[in-house]
Amino acid sequence: MAQKPSIPKGTRDFNPQEVAKRNYIFNTIRSKFEIFGFQPIETPSFENSDTLMGKYGEEGDRLIFKILNSGDYLSKVNEDLYTSKDSNKMTSSISEKALRYDLTVPFARYVVQHQNEIDFPFKRYQIQPVWRADRPQKGRFREFYQCDADVVGSHSLWQEVEFVQLYDAVFSALKLEGVTIKINNRKILSGIAEVIGAQDKLIDFTVALDKLDKIGEEKVKDEMRSKGISEEGIIKLQPLFTLKGDFGNQIAELKTILNTSEEGKKGIEELEFINTGIAALGLKTATLQLDVTLARGLNYYTGAIFEVAAPEGVHMGSIGGGGRYDDLTGIFGLKDMSGVGVSFGLDRIALVLEDLGLFPETITNTVKVLFINFGEAEAMASMKAIKSLRDVGVSAELFPDNKKTIKQFNYANKRNIPFVILVGESEMASNTFTLKNMGTGDQQEVTLEELIDVLI
Repeated sequence: MAQKPSIPKGTRDFNPQEVAKRNYIFNTIRSKFEIFGFQPIETPSFENSDTLMGKYGEEGDRLIFKILNSGDYLSKVNEDLYTSKDSNKMTSSISEKALRYDLTVPFARYVVQHQNEIDFPFKRYQIQPVWRADRPQKGRFREFYQCDADVVGSHSLWQEVEFVQLYDAVFSALKLEGVTIKINNRKILSGIAEVIGAQDKLIDFTVALDKLDKIGEEKVKDEMRSKGISEEGIIKLQPLFTLKGDFGNQIAELKTILNTSEEGKKGIEELEFINTGIAALGLKTATLQLDVTLARGLNYYTGAIFEVAAPEGVHMGSIGGGGRYDDLTGIFGLKDMSGVGVSFGLDRIALVLEDLGLFPETITNTVKVLFINFGEAEAMASMKAIKSLRDVGVSAELFPDNKKTIKQFNYANKRNIPFVILVGESEMASNTFTLKNMGTGDQQEVTLEELIDVLI
């Protein structure tokens, strides 16, 4: 018995309607990227392992898909290493390449490798798939697309202001109103750690704080205690757990908490600049919100940190995120190259648009008109007309087989083709076409010129 075909968990096939919907999102994001001045690049699906490993922290390294070396990959493994069966130590011997985990680190590699060809500041966008060996669940896949935009070679905070506007522009264009653009700053998190005497436990502190919405205040405190953060430090943190109000009120509270930290004060200044810029320029449908628990990407973010939440009531993880990195290219030997970037989570955005019914009905109509096949002579006449329609940009096709007319009409209905054309003996004799509107059922006899006018 033949084996039943399947695909790996965490991956998906996409039918024509789904591809059309995804292309709608791609095209919307791409158009806004280009309006904001970003240029496209592409990088390989896989990179050398040493390009990726060690750039995302221990958890990220664990989720990187490794590619086995070609040929007899075990032949060069040290005998003692092989006997020990320590797969972690053996990996470097049997795998020299890996699927990219995100687009940011490959972009940093690209900038360093092509630095003499790039005009800085360099604004790039990239829309390509990435892979993570994660546990699949709703909204989380092992293969998914990222849509990234970055600027490198500028320390200006106007870039952060523009990225907030970019998020707002894209989600407004997608009619996904009410998203929340959450913002924090690494310097504020570092300042808080300094104030509570936990500079050496910054990652432990922020990882625990990041769970506040999920596990609650007391469990966050318990986790901090388990990581060695003192009771005195936790008491100093108390105002963070009750931080409420608008952007300005939260900033005022943070100034009190961080009045002894120069690093923290710098973070506050940067947030105030961004908030002032957005307040003056305005947003269409999104809201900018300060969230001091936001701690994503701390292994390379050094300033602003962004995360985008779907509209209230939609149960979905973040649909976008990013931040400022002052020296990401330094890992590849190019120092002091500041950058800032954001990413759009295509797959999650698609799920949200589907849940809310926000996809336009017209995007899946790939063909506008179907010619019914009545036989060889009629098919030739139809093909001539189809050629003329395609020349002026009308999508048209001939049903390839001379089957019963009802089957051909059913085919048009199933594909949501809005118009059907009949070319029989009488139409061929009069050099006309019978055009049927599949939505209303109305029919009319038209010349080729009239047909083109109706369909264009």
